[in-house]
Amino acid sequence: MFKKLFGTFATILLAVTVSGCAQPSSSAQAASTASIYSQKLVTTNCGGLRCGKVTVPVDWAKPTGPTFKLAFTYKPVAGVKKYLFINPGGPGASGVAFVRDNLTSIGTKALRKAYNIVGFDPRGTEGSSPVKCYDAAGKDDFLYNDTGFLVGSPGERAATKTAITKFVAACKKNSGPLLAHIDTVSAAKDLDVLRAVFKQSKLDYLGFSYGTFLGTTYATLFPTKVGRFVLDGAVDPTVSDEDQSFNQLKGFDLALHNYMTDCINNQTDCPFHGTVAQGLAKISDLLTKVELEPLTTTSGRPGGYAVVSTGMYLTLYSNDYWGYLTQAFNQAFDSNSADTFLQLADFYNDRNANGTYNSNEFEAFIAVSCLDGRSDASASAQAAQNARMIAASPTLGRYWQNGAELCARWAYPAVKPPKSYAAKGAPTIMVIGTTGDPATPYQQSVHLAHGVLAKGFLLTFQGEGHTAYGRSNTCVSNTVDNFLINAKLPAREPRC
Repeated sequence: MFKKLFGTFATILLAVTVSGCAQPSSSAQAASTASIYSQKLVTTNCGGLRCGKVTVPVDWAKPTGPTFKLAFTYKPVAGVKKYLFINPGGPGASGVAFVRDNLTSIGTKALRKAYNIVGFDPRGTEGSSPVKCYDAAGKDDFLYNDTGFLVGSPGERAATKTAITKFVAACKKNSGPLLAHIDTVSAAKDLDVLRAVFKQSKLDYLGFSYGTFLGTTYATLFPTKVGRFVLDGAVDPTVSDEDQSFNQLKGFDLALHNYMTDCINNQTDCPFHGTVAQGLAKISDLLTKVELEPLTTTSGRPGGYAVVSTGMYLTLYSNDYWGYLTQAFNQAFDSNSADTFLQLADFYNDRNANGTYNSNEFEAFIAVSCLDGRSDASASAQAAQNARMIAASPTLGRYWQNGAELCARWAYPAVKPPKSYAAKGAPTIMVIGTTGDPATPYQQSVHLAHGVLAKGFLLTFQGEGHTAYGRSNTCVSNTVDNFLINAKLPAREPRC
């Protein structure tokens, strides 16, 4: 949930999944979904977990049409009949993999005893008819290879346009008809089928990052089915794609400033000296240099700005990663090496040392993002947005582009959003915001809890990093657990 919000190539696509919902199904349509909702829960043993799949429509506007299988898994707890459904973020992150790989660290021990925790793969992700675009070699070329031109130059823009056109064509060719329906409103309807199959009258849900948007969408479509909802690291569904991207840029720029301050003042091996401004200027010089002269790597793979910037963004998600960023900068400055940056980029992109990829998260991220919202890709609009980005962050702003153009060229049109995300009729929903969150800035959580939802409760974590629950803060853990397990909220909104 911490490392995947965006793809290397489309760095300004961080959580642009903010506008893609349709209106709830009519009663006539609900009647036509009776067979979907009446499925039996069938599972098999899978390494100590229970695994299974449910059938859902490809197109919810045609519920009796073609279908596909949606994958899920959970860890059974003896004597417990409650289920907590989790989405770790993305969009495009596998909930099945998240539960499988984090059995002993999801939430707290108390939470794991109180619930059977369910991870599911949203449509288009991993075990649920995954989006397919390129093979591993093609994906390498798209994610890691720079254009050979200065960022923002006519040559770079032309090369980027060509790369985007080829990528979109490959996705459409290799993914099939489901590609037109990998949107969040459809995923929310799939989630309600899971609720019914697990025989839960209300859905209890924990969503991180993009998972907050999926949760908000579900609450909008099915307010009377909402149980105990916790949304950690909120996406504000009322913010435009352009403003969402701009706010995230400011969040990462703040994280970079905080890193630089810590590095200069507290890290003995810090390669930066003098003022924060001087340190940031040194980073800008490095990024400009590698646009035309990539750093070397032991493997011979690329070490240009795509690799360096991706490694930077990953480490800025949490101050726990700052030591790796310092190590990467030291290698770059002392040895002209991008080895650490490349390792970070590979970790971020789920790439193995042998050149294979562990997931299709990047492809699913693009598909969901582009169906959920579409930006103005006109030359004038992009120029204005890019100028706005550079003014907000001279260090990172130049690399915060391409997302609008990619979605404008996407294979299918975006989905119409609802008129409101207030989720009227739903019970109180807990929203968690972290004051130093770079990916989903704190103000988004404030606005979701106090300005969007009809009944929102804000839990504030005063700290750095993306999302808060399940880390080390007892105040956050106790507050969330008391709500999810005991349905109790504090008298006042806490600041932890």
